[in-house]
Amino acid sequence: MQGKRVLITGGAGLIGSHIADLVAGEGPEEIVVLDNFVRGRLSNLDTAKRLCPVRIVEGDIRDMDTVTRVTTGMDIVFHQAAIRITQCAEEPRLAFDVLAGGTFNVLEACVRNNVGKVVAASSASVLGLAETFPTSENHHPYDNRTIYGAAKTFNEGLLRSFAEMYGLKYVALRYFNVYGPRMDVFGVYTEVLIRWMERIAAGRAPIIMGDGLQTMDFVDARDIARANILAAKSKVTDEVFNVASGVETSLVELAKLLLEVMKSDLTPEYAPARKVNAVPRRLADTRKAKEKLGFEARIRLRQGLEDLVGWWRAETASTESELA
Repeated sequence: MQGKRVLITGGAGLIGSHIADLVAGEGPEEIVVLDNFVRGRLSNLDTAKRLCPVRIVEGDIRDMDTVTRVTTGMDIVFHQAAIRITQCAEEPRLAFDVLAGGTFNVLEACVRNNVGKVVAASSASVLGLAETFPTSENHHPYDNRTIYGAAKTFNEGLLRSFAEMYGLKYVALRYFNVYGPRMDVFGVYTEVLIRWMERIAAGRAPIIMGDGLQTMDFVDARDIARANILAAKSKVTDEVFNVASGVETSLVELAKLLLEVMKSDLTPEYAPARKVNAVPRRLADTRKAKEKLGFEARIRLRQGLEDLVGWWRAETASTESELA
C-alpha cells in the first residue's frame, strides 16, 4: 500500500474503517473514503486519520458523477458500500439501486479511470442454504432466497463480466458472519449481537430467534480487513474467496459465550424464527483463501466478543455522557 492512492467505498463503516486503519499504517499517498454516513461514523476513521491523509467525501455510490470523480487516479478500490440484509427485505427497490446499480457505477468508473485493482465485498448470502459443508467457493448460488443475496450474486457476475470484457482486475471476498468493534450501534437495522448486549446490560435475557440450533461462521471485522489487504497486494485476479473462521457456532453457543463475557447469569429466551435469511447452517471451507492469499482468521470468537463488549461499553458510556 506504500505510495498508493486508495479509495474505500463505505469506508466509515464497520469493515471499511478497519481497512482504512491497515492501509493507513502502510504509508499510502492518500486514502479517499466515500460514505453517505447512513451507517458509517466519522469517529470510526480517527485511527486512520492519525496515521496518514484521509480525504472524506460524503456521497453515494448511486451518484455516477461522484463515483467517477473519486475513482480518478486511484490505484486500488475497496468496494464495501452496501445496505443490510434486513433493510433489503423491507426496501427492495433501494437494495437494487444501491447494491446492483451502485456497484455497476463503481465498476464502470474503475474501468474508465484505469484503476489498478478492485477488491469487492461479497457475501455468503449468495449461497442460501448450502448443500455441502464446509462450503467451498465452487458451490452453486442457486438456493439464495433474499434480495440481498440476489444482488451479491449479480455483483459477482458483474465483476467476472467486467474482467472478461474490459480487463478489470478484481478479487471478490465472500464474508460470512461478520462482527466486531464499530458495529452499527444506533441503526434501525443493526446486528443481533448489539441487541443482545443491550438487553444483557439492562438485566434482560437475550432473545434467540428460533430454536438456537442454527449455526454461523463468525469472523471478526479486523480479520476481514486483513483479508482485503492481502487480496489487494496479491497477484491473484478474477477470483472469489470465502472469508470466514471455518468454525461453526450455534446461536445457543453464541449467547452462552456472550453471557459469560458480560459476566451475566441470565438465561436466553426464545422467539419465533425470523423470515429474513433464515438459513440454518453456515460453515465455510477456508482452504482457498489460505493457499492463494495467505489468509487465516486469527481472532477467536471469545477474544472477539471481549473486544466487542469492551468497545460497546465505551461507546454507550460516551453517548450517555454526551446526553447528560
